[in-house]
Amino acid sequence: MDIVVCIKQVPGTSKVEVDPVTGVLKRDGIDTKMNPYDLYALETALKLKEKTNGTIKVVSMGPPQAMEVIKEAFSMGADEGTLISDRKFAGADVLATSYTISQGIKSLGKFDLIICGKQTTDGDTAQVGAEVAEYLDIPHVANVKNILKVNDSFLNCEMDLPEALEVVDVKFPCLITVDKDIFQPRLPSYKKKLATKNREIRVISLKDFSDKDEKKYGLNGSPTQVERIFPPESKSHHEMIQGNSDEITKSIASKLKELKFI
Repeated sequence: MDIVVCIKQVPGTSKVEVDPVTGVLKRDGIDTKMNPYDLYALETALKLKEKTNGTIKVVSMGPPQAMEVIKEAFSMGADEGTLISDRKFAGADVLATSYTISQGIKSLGKFDLIICGKQTTDGDTAQVGAEVAEYLDIPHVANVKNILKVNDSFLNCEMDLPEALEVVDVKFPCLITVDKDIFQPRLPSYKKKLATKNREIRVISLKDFSDKDEKKYGLNGSPTQVERIFPPESKSHHEMIQGNSDEITKSIASKLKELKFI
């Protein structure tokens, strides 16, 4: 089985500045990490690799420093890594990002399964996975919490819906997005890190895509624009409630009703 895992480098801190002109995050010079949900996607791929004797290719879109999360994926067991990087991709919204990733995956050749994390911690849209699948014209399943069966032609998995669990069969090639309850991610291996420190990471840009129309990428290809981003105001107001347990309970309940939390 040929598995592709989409991973992303995200800020490792909440103290991130925003470009006042473009409305996008300033990512240079800040602490970064692999998107936590992508760790679950990678672990899912590793479990399937063990069952099917498959290969794992990780794909990340970002600036050159995003190679660090690809190297981390190597130390966990990924076989190949590709970085989609071009200044023309900067400032992409969800739609342009999805199209860019789909073009990058197309350039990799044949695949059976694409696995994405449910969402990213710097965007929280949970839309990229489904949109990548639509651009690739393949079936997709979201919120997968369990892989029940896998064979040469399809995947049997369990979706976590708001009020029910649904079991579905999805034929290859396909895409799934996984939630945090599916598997416990393993820690990176120091031995694998040493063994893969010189492993080549393929870097592709717009010139490597079959569709080279610059109007479909980055800010030019983004139908949505951020009008304003601002940090939440810090409020230091607090109120002390005193009394016995019954009095405190009634006071808290009354306050919650006053604030319309209940």
